[in-house]
Order: sequence, then C-alpha cells, then structure tokens
Amino acid sequence: QVQVVESGGGLVQAGGSLRLSCAASGIVFSIDAMGWYRQTPGKQRELVATKPNGGITKYADSVKGRFTISRDNAKNMVFLQMDNLRPEDTAVYYCNVQTRFGDYWGQGTQVTVSS
Repeated sequence: QVQVVESGGGLVQAGGSLRLSCAASGIVFSIDAMGWYRQTPGKQRELVATKPNGGITKYADSVKGRFTISRDNAKNMVFLQMDNLRPEDTAVYYCNVQTRFGDYWGQGTQVTVSS
C-alpha cells in the first residue's frame, strides 16, 4: 500500500523559516518526480515546486529565491526549505509523487505565517 506522509508544518512569523519533509513508501515502481503543491480555502491547488528525475526543477514565481526543493532518492523523500516566509504563503502544503501509473498525494500539512 502506497503511503505519502508530510511533516514539518506549523506557525511561524513573517520572515521566518520552515522545512517540510515528505516520505513515500510502498512504491515498488520508479518515481518520475516529487514535488510540493499548496492550497488555500476557495482556491485551486497550485504548484509550489517540483523536482523530476533528470529534469529541470520548477518553482512558482512567487517562491523563487525563497524556497528550495531537494530530494533523497534512496529514501523516496522530498524536502521543501522555506525561507523569508510571507503571510501569503499560508496554506495547506501537499506532497506529490508522480509515477507512470499515476500521482499519489499526502494528507497535507498546514503552514501558517503570521504578520
């Protein structure tokens, strides 16, 4: 059974930092990409950052220069280092795992940035 579990969310003041972690287990086939999305109430889920195998890392324009995505392929993990956080970064952050058989999602972790 595939499981995708995020951790590391929380409450932080504007200008602070958080590091999100995501671990995928039970995946017996190859992972094509891992990434992070976020969603606020009433809005669509949006891409934050994605890191494909051997491909180009992508960031949303709003987080470029502040967020850094990294992966530990041996452990099927992906991380999101978030620096200089802003109140508009407040959202539920979801880990995404892409495979040839489809996408898998975590349950989400809340990030709240106070002004």
